[in-house]
Amino acid sequence: MSLYGVMRTGVSGMNAQSNKLSTVSDNIANVNTVGYKRASTEFSSLILKSGSGNYDSGAVETTVRYAITDPGNLQFTTSTTDLAVQGNGFFVVQDANGNNFLTRAGSFVPDSTGNLVNTAGFQLMGYNIQNGAVPNVAANGFGGLQVINVNQMALQASPSTKATVAANLDPSAAIVAAPAAAAGPGNYTSKTSMVTYDNIGNAVTLDVYAAKTAANTWDIEVYNGAALLTGGPSAATSFTFNVTAAGKGALAAASPKTLAFTVPGGSAFTMDLSAMTQVASSFDFKATVDGNAPSSVEKVNIDSKGVVSAVLKNGTQLPSFQVALATVPSPDHMTPEVGNVYSPNLDSGNVQVGLAGQGGLGTIQSGALEDSNVDLASELTDMISAQRGFTANSKSFQTGADLLDVVVNLKR
Repeated sequence: MSLYGVMRTGVSGMNAQSNKLSTVSDNIANVNTVGYKRASTEFSSLILKSGSGNYDSGAVETTVRYAITDPGNLQFTTSTTDLAVQGNGFFVVQDANGNNFLTRAGSFVPDSTGNLVNTAGFQLMGYNIQNGAVPNVAANGFGGLQVINVNQMALQASPSTKATVAANLDPSAAIVAAPAAAAGPGNYTSKTSMVTYDNIGNAVTLDVYAAKTAANTWDIEVYNGAALLTGGPSAATSFTFNVTAAGKGALAAASPKTLAFTVPGGSAFTMDLSAMTQVASSFDFKATVDGNAPSSVEKVNIDSKGVVSAVLKNGTQLPSFQVALATVPSPDHMTPEVGNVYSPNLDSGNVQVGLAGQGGLGTIQSGALEDSNVDLASELTDMISAQRGFTANSKSFQTGADLLDVVVNLKR
């Protein structure tokens, strides 16, 4: 056995314990860092070949591992743009140079331009779903992603394109006089109004007239002031009801179910009347109409699927972006980067991008942050263990050095 080998082995042991102390100190320093993932130093032996009568001491090797898949506890906040992933997946973020990374640090706030950025300055990425657009997800890459910007949601005007109506027509109403078998300002049984919006957000009031033209048959027309929008009495505006026991006063199978026209100054518009009934009750009309007038953003809501909606001062909610989530086959092998982010590599496998709640990805919790997964008690225990290990290795080094002094002094 070589005395130099004893000293080299002691040095390798001290280096290994130093590495362990480095990861422990890093963990302790980041015990309160949002989304931080604990690092650990694992030891493995390096054995040298020895003869039958001699033993050549080897060394110890260290490997640093990251507990990236180990989730931290959630802490709840009052900010809707604070986000946490419940389950698998990482937020996709971008640095100032346009490089994409993955992270679990979801403390996002709008910057001076409205981009959602976390405390390390990384911008949150997602898909634009304004005006009903479908997210263009590239499953194996970051294509189609853009920075989520809450300022883009301000002062938006959306034209009305559809209304869903829940109405009841009074079966006891008298039939209107012939030959005016059409509903209108001068000839109707029941009347109501609804507000729609044109292409630039102006409110357009539409009057809906219903005239009972025969038993269980009604003509429904839509006017804008004195202007008829639905084209006059026709089969398309004549609605019939099935009042048999099986029909239950709902629209007959052969009856039209919608009214289609164009909002003045706006877009093509469809009224869904499939839920309309004629049962023994008074006239009732409720309509849910899309579209909105321009309005400033009051707050931002983010649901469990990552849909970012602007809540306007007039109460309208506008879905504008959908947060992207991503994962890799082996997350614990990703490369940690500055700013509590990770980048995929050959060991981790290629990135897979998707949406929350789909393809094995988790859901998004708004108003919450993921704590560091560091256990302070365990880290302090490991620190003491590494300190003692370092001291023991220094003793073996010192012993080897002392024995070498003895050998050198044999000449005297």
